[in-house]
Amino acid sequence: MSGASASGRYSGLRQRVLTALVLIAALAVVLFAMPPAATLALVVVAILVGGWEWSAFVAPTRPALRAAFVALLALGIAAAWPLSGTRSGMLALLVVAGLWWLLAVFWILRGPQRVGAVLAAVAGIASLVPVAVALGRLRLEPGQGAWVLLFALLVIMAADVGAYFAGHRFGRIKLAPSVSPGKTWEGVIGGLLFSLIIAIVGARLLGWPVAVVAPLAVGAAAFSVVGDLMESLMKRHSGLKDSGHLFPGHGGILDRFDSLTAGIPLLMLGLLQAGLVGEGWPP
Repeated sequence: MSGASASGRYSGLRQRVLTALVLIAALAVVLFAMPPAATLALVVVAILVGGWEWSAFVAPTRPALRAAFVALLALGIAAAWPLSGTRSGMLALLVVAGLWWLLAVFWILRGPQRVGAVLAAVAGIASLVPVAVALGRLRLEPGQGAWVLLFALLVIMAADVGAYFAGHRFGRIKLAPSVSPGKTWEGVIGGLLFSLIIAIVGARLLGWPVAVVAPLAVGAAAFSVVGDLMESLMKRHSGLKDSGHLFPGHGGILDRFDSLTAGIPLLMLGLLQAGLVGEGWPP
């Protein structure tokens, strides 16, 4: 590798790390220094900003249609939120999300060229509504909601971080070259191992059974890769490199949020089924 190439790579990595540290500090303030209602409001704002970025996959040159997509996303969140107020309603929403991500796996593997405006819009609503509701409900978990949400975020984010470093160091075998040429199986394995470590530490701190939490976390982290690939599929279809330019070195909201769209709902589904969250909810 040339000196200029190595210097550019180091500069890019340094920018990513600095931005990540600022985001982590901001996350800590949001979770532990602000009331739950403020956290919920910020979650909705972040999702809607992500929705605006996603609308570029639907109608990049038509602002009115992009705004209509964001309005539809807001209506979807507003309709799903009261449904999620009961255990059965939340389970139904999360199961539908799980089915969507299973379908997304098939789409990515078998038909990545089949992307149109309508499919992109449906994919956006199906991806963004469940994660918005799941993040909000995790924050409202009685007693330790801030810690539970932090645990969930760190488990999924760890998959991203581990994949980035393992992929750069060991990556050889391409994961889905027609969708995201940079992703490798070695990166995925590194991400899953890092998520497993975070899950074990977090489960012990929360007083949860490691034997239950660890496989749930690894499964959710594995599906978080599908969320990442889904956004890559949309960007490739639209000819975009990044979804936005909000975060230096990181791109837009979606570029930081894509893995959460699949990972958070599926992790919450597992935790809910295991009885680790949702205790005391109306049936």
